[in-house]
Amino acid sequence: MCRVLRVNRAGYYAWLRSPDSERAKEDDRLLGLIKHHWLASGSVYGHRKITTDLRDLGERCSRHRVHRLMRTEGLRAQVGYGRKPRFHGGCSARRLPTCLTDSST
Repeated sequence: MCRVLRVNRAGYYAWLRSPDSERAKEDDRLLGLIKHHWLASGSVYGHRKITTDLRDLGERCSRHRVHRLMRTEGLRAQVGYGRKPRFHGGCSARRLPTCLTDSST
């Protein structure tokens, strides 16, 4: 595989054994908070509302970062809601007799 990708074998295994970066660790921690708030909202909230919830908790994160993390995990906001058609009150439409007569004089 290293030959096909033209990567040094020692470099590949060094990369494989390297610990996660601070950014990746922070993303994992933030993703846990995002999932918690998303499930608490009944899978309704999107990245904008979750960002405001996290900022209310004192977390420093951008809306774009929350959107990226939600997109990679497949967390989506509920769009719209099911609304049943309603019936309008009153009487039904009636045909009125024609007042105009066809009299050509």
